[in-house]
Amino acid sequence: MDHIAQNIEALIFASEQSIRLEELQYCLQSVFNTDFSPEDILKYIEEIRIKYNDAHFAIALVKTGNGYQFLTKKEYHQAINQLQLQRSKKKLSQAAIETLAIIAYRQPITKLEVEQIRGVNCDYTIQKLLEKELISITGKSESVGKPLLYGTSPMFMDYFGINSISELPQMKELVTETDSIGDQAE
Repeated sequence: MDHIAQNIEALIFASEQSIRLEELQYCLQSVFNTDFSPEDILKYIEEIRIKYNDAHFAIALVKTGNGYQFLTKKEYHQAINQLQLQRSKKKLSQAAIETLAIIAYRQPITKLEVEQIRGVNCDYTIQKLLEKELISITGKSESVGKPLLYGTSPMFMDYFGINSISELPQMKELVTETDSIGDQAE
């Protein structure tokens, strides 16, 4: 009956939600073909909890609701929050990608100019790109009404893994012969 604590640890780690004592008991009895009392399992859980209370671990074993779960310790929540923010920023709609490409290649550009190129209203998309910090307001145009000018942000560079706008693919690199319509005159 070696490695019972490690099996409990693995079960808790692998569970997407907190795992109940009864679930642990069922799994252990199935694996080891022997009966485990809730008290026996609680003794192992306490050993695991003490192990993860050590400052060397970034996670802790926590009793949540009716079960047990590994959670990040509070002192690491800021780092985890940054990861969640970064990952949430990675999801872009087709409209956002199109708008972002127009802004990247034509910056500084007004919202009206983006809308003229795309042919649709871009209020929502530009707002989302601003929220995701992929674009920023770079100033105001000298045209009538002094509309805002948009350009890419440092976050845009990080997102696409480039150091400058000059590293974007050139338009001629993106156009292929299959992109043309009709006969080409030579």
